[in-house]
Amino acid sequence: MDLLNGNIKPIYFKYLSAAFGSALITSVYSVADMAIVGQYHGPDGTATLAVVAPIWNIIYSFGLLMGIGGSVLFGIARGKGGGDSKRANEYFTTAVVGSIILSALSWIALLLFEEPILVFFGADSSLLVLARSYLTPIKVVVPFFLFNQMLAAFLRNDNHPGLATVGVLAGGLFNAFGDYVFVFTFNMGIGGAGLATAIGAVISSVVMFSHFWSKKNSLFLLKPTKIVDELKEITISGFSAFFIDVAMGILTVLFNRQIMRYLGSNSLAIYGTIVTVSTFVQCCAYSVGQAAQPVISINFGAGKWGRIKESLRYALYSIAIFSAFWTILSVAFPNLYIYLFMKPNETILKMAPTIIRSYSLSFILLPLNIFSTYYFQVLLKPRTAFLVSVFRGCVISGALIKLLPIVADPDTIWFAMPITELFIAIYVITMIFKYTKELPREEYRI
Repeated sequence: MDLLNGNIKPIYFKYLSAAFGSALITSVYSVADMAIVGQYHGPDGTATLAVVAPIWNIIYSFGLLMGIGGSVLFGIARGKGGGDSKRANEYFTTAVVGSIILSALSWIALLLFEEPILVFFGADSSLLVLARSYLTPIKVVVPFFLFNQMLAAFLRNDNHPGLATVGVLAGGLFNAFGDYVFVFTFNMGIGGAGLATAIGAVISSVVMFSHFWSKKNSLFLLKPTKIVDELKEITISGFSAFFIDVAMGILTVLFNRQIMRYLGSNSLAIYGTIVTVSTFVQCCAYSVGQAAQPVISINFGAGKWGRIKESLRYALYSIAIFSAFWTILSVAFPNLYIYLFMKPNETILKMAPTIIRSYSLSFILLPLNIFSTYYFQVLLKPRTAFLVSVFRGCVISGALIKLLPIVADPDTIWFAMPITELFIAIYVITMIFKYTKELPREEYRI
């Protein structure tokens, strides 16, 4: 595919289908675990996975930091060089080195501080036993989860988006199948779900590594010359994508602790289902950003401004469709999620509709706000992307989660995210319009 001269529409939608498939199957890991464990262990199993969720957010976020940050710079360098790969591969090499460092730090932290981490994330004595059982096999393969995120981003920028999808699909399908077999057939319970997830991650990595032996591969390792400076560039470029997932973990911890303080374990179990659905919605937004990013970044480097605007238009159409689908589904059929993810009791079935409908109002604007960070990154507006990520993921949302139960009824905590997304969307729409309007009308030739 010629990203610099080809027809934008088929290119964008080919990338979108690949990115959507990859993002969707990534969600299958958490969804399959939540569904199977919830059916086996009941609400305690669902609540346990809500406690474990921030660990995934942190590990995946490190992969996005190196993957998205590095691949944005990779694409821009290729655009400026007319397809030349030397400078681009310096960023790839640095991203690999950064991923190794972050993998090692994550691995050590989980091995040495598992119990304090889980308690901090909201586990009580009963949930702690289940959480440790789930994490036992996962601790063996922590680096694979991080590298999968990093590799998928570079494969999309190296004209092989389909392989990234196939890799995630292979691991995700095994995870879904393995969950049932290990949990129910072998009666391993939540530990079996962890084992299936761990093996699935390894399978995904093996498939994606095959890219390096394919004819499409133009990624290769170079001896780093300015590794510190390049790590800084990658970190700045990828910070907003990184912080989106970190923020998801932070918010999950805040919600877990506030829910247990004011509303109890049944509400936490319901929150476990809605946060899993929210992960699906986020992944839809990721797919739009990851589809548009390679196209926009290489054309930004080449100064082809009209192609950037056309890509943005298709991205916004996609965002509108995803937003409408998830909001309507959640408001119309809230208990569908409950039956899918656990074996509910009558109390949970009565409580769930109000909670899910309130929280899911955030899905109207969530995809736009997340996509905007990708758009601001490729236009080299890291400060704006940073502000969106931090205020959405921590400042405004965190303040509302802490304050709403105090100044109003505890149940108003479910409106924390809809209010946050509204405030952020006002800023996002203003800045997208501003930066797009500032793009020059005339293009220059590389």
